[in-house]
Amino acid sequence: MDLDAGRAAALGDAFPAEFPLARRLRTLLSWPPTDDDPVAQLVRIHRSVHSGSDAAVLRRAYVIAESMHRGQFRKSGEPYITHPLAVAQICADLGMDTTTLVAALLHDTVEDTRYTLEALDVDFGPEVAHLVDGVTKFDKAFYGTAAEAETIRKMIIAAGKDVRVLIIKLADRLHNMRTLDARSPASRARIARATAEVLVPLCDRLGIQTLKRELDDAVLMHLEPTEYDRIHAYVTRGRPDWAPYLHRVVAEARVVLRRDRIDARVDPRPRHYYSIWKDTVAGDHTTPYDLPRIVVVVDGPDNDCYAALGAIHGLWRPVPGRFKDYIASPKNNLYRSLHTTVSGPGDRSVEVLIRTRSMHRSAEYGIAADFRYPQPGVRSGGPSAEQLAWLRRVLDREQETTDSTQFLQSLRGDLAESQIQVFADGRPVILPAGATPVDVAYELGTHRGDHCLAAKINGRLAPLSSELEDGDVVEIFTETAAHAELDLTVAPPGPRKEWLGFVKSPHAQMQINRWFAKHEEPGISIADKVRLGRAAIGLALRRHNRGLASDLPLRRLAEEGGYPDLDTMLVAVFDRTLEPEAVVHQLITLVDQPD
Repeated sequence: MDLDAGRAAALGDAFPAEFPLARRLRTLLSWPPTDDDPVAQLVRIHRSVHSGSDAAVLRRAYVIAESMHRGQFRKSGEPYITHPLAVAQICADLGMDTTTLVAALLHDTVEDTRYTLEALDVDFGPEVAHLVDGVTKFDKAFYGTAAEAETIRKMIIAAGKDVRVLIIKLADRLHNMRTLDARSPASRARIARATAEVLVPLCDRLGIQTLKRELDDAVLMHLEPTEYDRIHAYVTRGRPDWAPYLHRVVAEARVVLRRDRIDARVDPRPRHYYSIWKDTVAGDHTTPYDLPRIVVVVDGPDNDCYAALGAIHGLWRPVPGRFKDYIASPKNNLYRSLHTTVSGPGDRSVEVLIRTRSMHRSAEYGIAADFRYPQPGVRSGGPSAEQLAWLRRVLDREQETTDSTQFLQSLRGDLAESQIQVFADGRPVILPAGATPVDVAYELGTHRGDHCLAAKINGRLAPLSSELEDGDVVEIFTETAAHAELDLTVAPPGPRKEWLGFVKSPHAQMQINRWFAKHEEPGISIADKVRLGRAAIGLALRRHNRGLASDLPLRRLAEEGGYPDLDTMLVAVFDRTLEPEAVVHQLITLVDQPD
């Protein structure tokens, strides 16, 4: 959403008085074959991937979107319809299906116009309605400062039913980042920072590198403009000999692969600006740090990647310590490839990526690859359970978290770029870098965490505060097991407060705090009853997709209900002498009634 001052007029007088049925019949008419057809490029891109797609439904969606947004303008002064059309084109470039493109065209109508979710459901069906509802923001006037966190929470819950919600949101943010120059410097920094904190890690976790690269670079440009200009100058003017050098590297690699009868495509693979900047800062280099890079995409099984690696290492000497096998041990977003660095022609270091065609598609498009490359005769059901295992973890935690800000913090932890994989109870466990055995214990179960007493790392007894490394095997001992197997003195049950000083996962922090909140006080105070009563009302409101920006409606209800003050009513809610649902129904009636 990016509306100018014309929004008020657009929401009222700009729309013709027309019955919904008449509007739907009008939009079913065929689009005239003119040269200025605004949907022509979108249809062309979409049909280049999905040849049998229905162009009529795209045109119908565009007509409704254009009608609803007529009179609205973006900060740049452009008609607002240019934004949903651009979002749909980004989705089409990814190879998404027709349903996603229709939802992308309509994604701001429910939020910014008088087009309702019910009308959308009637016009395009529940699937499109769910996608649009998933990316519709909560009203800041109603939710106050919690609006952003609640919106992200709602989006993640909707993605649990259909992950295409996240793809539309990423496309929406990418176009907003492309056009961010129209906003004030403070607004640009705020949006770029929010993009870097949640949406870029989310894009990385979904594996959609073709979007992540551009989002990364846009964030760098707006948060570190001087550094961006320095990298840009280096890329455009600071390496004039790269093109002929890479041409030579590619040619020599093709020769050796052909000689070894390995069918593969070899291409230059330049790094994007953010990647160069990140390595420059990490290595404390005074000038931009970048190496020539090529990608080898083999047309064959996984074993051909290792054959190609042998051929490349036979041609050029490998640099010690610079080999990574992401085929045997994929990244947490299931990225698979072989990475090696060699001393190429002229003893210059060259990075080489080796992968199969399937791995290459997944590396570029992530979960969108299932929509872009559907199996013949098989209707794509979207990403696999393995691809969305992280999302299931997030949704499990969401049910335990009443506070939206705490949920957002937990989400950031789950999406953290620096993560490790350890093994416990015979299964892999993904944790933030720097995690400890206590973090592992809570991942295995709340009871295991609360009663954790000792741990072994790779077969050796280690302090619970020990930082784990990627690939560690961890064994957790609770009180009973520790006493029986390790002959340790059993401490009082429950977690220790000092654990909060070293645990890294938001889940462990939340469970430890929750234990102390429950067990530390001999009785619950009035203040706690007030807080928990307010939380119960908040949860009931969320089930109705509502919230409160202030206490004024609650105070009015307390007065009308005969309570001496608001706190007394909230205590009644906690004690269940007043049901939260009853309060919510009265609030909705109170807030929605006309003045």
